[in-house]
Amino acid sequence: MKAEQLFSIEGQVAVVTGAAAGLGRAYAEVLAANHAHVVLTDIDPGGLADAVAEIQARGGSAEALVLDSGDRDAIGAAIDKIAAAAGRLDIVFANAGISAGPGFAFTPGGLMEQVRPEVWDRVLAVNLTGVFATIRAAAQHMKAARRGRIIVTASIAGMRAETLVGYAYSATKAAVINLVRHTAMELAPYSVTVNAIAPGPFATNIAGGRMRDPTVRERFAKLVPMQRVADPDEIKGLALLLASPASAFITGTVIPIDGGATAGS
Repeated sequence: MKAEQLFSIEGQVAVVTGAAAGLGRAYAEVLAANHAHVVLTDIDPGGLADAVAEIQARGGSAEALVLDSGDRDAIGAAIDKIAAAAGRLDIVFANAGISAGPGFAFTPGGLMEQVRPEVWDRVLAVNLTGVFATIRAAAQHMKAARRGRIIVTASIAGMRAETLVGYAYSATKAAVINLVRHTAMELAPYSVTVNAIAPGPFATNIAGGRMRDPTVRERFAKLVPMQRVADPDEIKGLALLLASPASAFITGTVIPIDGGATAGS
């Protein structure tokens, strides 16, 4: 089979949450560049408009939907509306996530006793409950069609202790990794795959773009054998693999993309 067939997602309908910037935008771009119709969701209407306009300028098919991924009811309604309008739902990236602030290795504000309840609750609502709600809503349509790809953005901070990030972030990313494994088992008989991408440090806008600060970047880069922070474009190949027919027998996996950071763990 040629690569064009193996990785073809032409004509498929995809949803990417948290797609106004960063990794979500990179996912949406690679899906649209390979001829899927992509619905980008985010809480940031301006960022969404910019992302969709750029994709369309390149000849891609995309639309925007303002959505708070911390609102489980809104997530379900949005996924149902998208599937009904398109008559299908093939690919869902449960990507939306927020930072819990820097960890205790960065600042005393990251110490356990400094964790504010409202921050903890909001991070759990978006990074864990929102991911579960996205998977659950997508699964209903994919089980009926007996096909589908669900990809979750986890983190290497969910695979090991990562003291540079906040408690709620690492806790939620560890939880979604097990959620991916659990849901993959349920959906496997329906030919619906569920996998996680676990990024290392990428230069995105999470935490207010903290990773774009040269001092912060240098701190994270020292933890990476390749000695640098990645660009969001570098996640596109893995994203396309997991969204495409090439990953038909891959499910329940957590794939680090981290410049070798977890190789010695």
